[in-house]
Amino acid sequence: MKEIPVVQTERLLLRGWKDTDLNPLAQMMANPEVARFIGGVQPRSSVWRTVAMYAGLWTLCGFGFWVVERRLDGVFLGRVGFWKPESWLGVELAWSLDRPYWGHGYATEAARAALNYGSQSILVPQFVSLIHPDNAPSQRVAHRLGETKGAQTTVELYGQSFSADVWEINSVRQPV
Repeated sequence: MKEIPVVQTERLLLRGWKDTDLNPLAQMMANPEVARFIGGVQPRSSVWRTVAMYAGLWTLCGFGFWVVERRLDGVFLGRVGFWKPESWLGVELAWSLDRPYWGHGYATEAARAALNYGSQSILVPQFVSLIHPDNAPSQRVAHRLGETKGAQTTVELYGQSFSADVWEINSVRQPV
């Protein structure tokens, strides 16, 4: 199994998944405001499968999602990382944080750290972020990262179709 790398920023730790992450992620995904643009409210049993999938992505793809943890106190903030479901048009950089942590710059900080890691480690010419047209906060994060808004697309996930704006950024390898 590929070891999930740890990425640190000034305030955050991006780390692999533990069984103790189920409770805070289940709480996060039970909040309709948080889950609105990422598939809707999920029961705990679905969240458990999601945690298993997030951890398994690293083995199957060599990349995946991290837990976003605040370094100061170890609090679970949300998740950030990469995936490419079968119907997706590219490797997606995605992020979501629990509601109490919105508006503090954590999403941008975590996504920028993930993007820096991905640009060094994932051999693709660009990354995409699929963002619901009404999700203005995530659009602002994408803009801060340097992503540009492209066409709208329809994708299927978990048996549901949804429309999203495709935000794109080139994967530029930086000297390590």
